[in-house]
Amino acid sequence: MKAAAFEHACPASVADAIALLAGEADARVLAGGQSLGPMLNLRLSHPRLLVQVNRLQELTGVAADADAVTIGACVTHAAIADGLTPDIGGGVLARVADGIAYRAIRNRGTIGGNLCHADPAADWATALTALDATMLLQGPDGARSLRACDFIQGAFRTALLPGEIMLAVRVPQLPADARWAYEKACRKPGDFAHAMAFVLLCGGRRRAVIGALGARPLLLEDDDVSLAGATHSLRALSGLDEVQRRMQLVVLSRALAKAQA
Repeated sequence: MKAAAFEHACPASVADAIALLAGEADARVLAGGQSLGPMLNLRLSHPRLLVQVNRLQELTGVAADADAVTIGACVTHAAIADGLTPDIGGGVLARVADGIAYRAIRNRGTIGGNLCHADPAADWATALTALDATMLLQGPDGARSLRACDFIQGAFRTALLPGEIMLAVRVPQLPADARWAYEKACRKPGDFAHAMAFVLLCGGRRRAVIGALGARPLLLEDDDVSLAGATHSLRALSGLDEVQRRMQLVVLSRALAKAQA
């Protein structure tokens, strides 16, 4: 199929992009286009206006300080996987980015686009929830920030307001004693995951996030970071059958074993 007709705009600044989005109720932001492009061609999405932002230098910068690494929303997965951006410790960001789909997708896909699309099986939503990242947003009413666990609100649903775009993602530096593991189960490399888990242990705190649930990632903390705690939480979720729950528990057990090794 072919996409329905649409207008295409290339704003010169973030402010111009926000103005375009605010002036058209049926507008979508276009970054790498690796998720939106197929949706357009299948006519699952048919906006009247596409606002292309991946050429804006304001969205492609990266900065690091003692507390965090801030990654522009239009930085590609490939740039992160190839170590062209600072890491927060232990190569964790590169590890997550390198496991996203295929190289061709990583070359074009962006961290911000991935998060704003909010596919339940996408890697960044699970990993950045576990790492307690913050989304930096800008809209007609000004700037604001949201933790990843509050930004992702469900399958393909985020807390973005009308006319709002993501500027960057701020990921806290990991302490020296941090141990982590990221595991997922796919039919074959590059496919969407059927189960995924990120485990982070540091400073006496324990955190695990289970993704690919068909909903927002499931966050477990401290005493709930165990197979027993995860089993209880997964049984409380609707829409999961026993096979899916078992698959999630197997992936979580692998992540726990690696993080604790």
